[in-house]
Amino acid sequence: RMEHGYAGRTITRFNLLERANHWMVATSFIILGLSGLNLTFGRHILLPIIGPYAFANVSLWGKIAHNFLAFPFTLGIVLMLLLWVKDNIPNRRDIDWFRQGGGLIGKGHPQAGRFNAGQKMVFWITVLGGALVAVSGYFLIFPFWGGTTVNDMQLAHIVHSVLSVLMIAAMIAHIYIGSIGMEGAFDAMGSGQVDLNWAKEHHSLWVEQEMAKARQAVVPPGARPAGD
Repeated sequence: RMEHGYAGRTITRFNLLERANHWMVATSFIILGLSGLNLTFGRHILLPIIGPYAFANVSLWGKIAHNFLAFPFTLGIVLMLLLWVKDNIPNRRDIDWFRQGGGLIGKGHPQAGRFNAGQKMVFWITVLGGALVAVSGYFLIFPFWGGTTVNDMQLAHIVHSVLSVLMIAAMIAHIYIGSIGMEGAFDAMGSGQVDLNWAKEHHSLWVEQEMAKARQAVVPPGARPAGD
């Protein structure tokens, strides 16, 4: 929970483009993850529960969704990289953030810019892991394209499966922290507006930067050109 409660004032955390892209990636990933798990484990887990007829339909539509949602997922990963890479470059402050466990160890919250060390880790897991999952997945969608062999296809299947399961585990933690695990966190990707106290506690350096930009944007009345 927030240490000082809600301030009643908000600050813009993410704009519409950033939120729309995030939800495109998130929605695609959830469906890709569920349909992929079904293709791998469904015969042993889901089939005995829902029966062969329903399982056949679920698997058929899941396979179609899995293949086609690979494209918006890949597009979203590329846009995510372009939008946020400048704010996710690791620096020395990230070491202090990890030492304090993001604020769980000791008193107070460690300083952080727009993204803290934990969020940077999730970003690079998503971008790099997502890229490898996407590339290996395309080898499976278009088998033996470009002279690939059976061994290449087997390697692509292993890479795709192992990385997908690891990413699913990481995203479960990300979803928990971004929803019920941290008070006020969901607003960032919900409305795009976060409470000022929340922002100061978790991203104090970013708030200072945004406040400085706002002050510079305000033109004093005496500075206006004559005749305006």
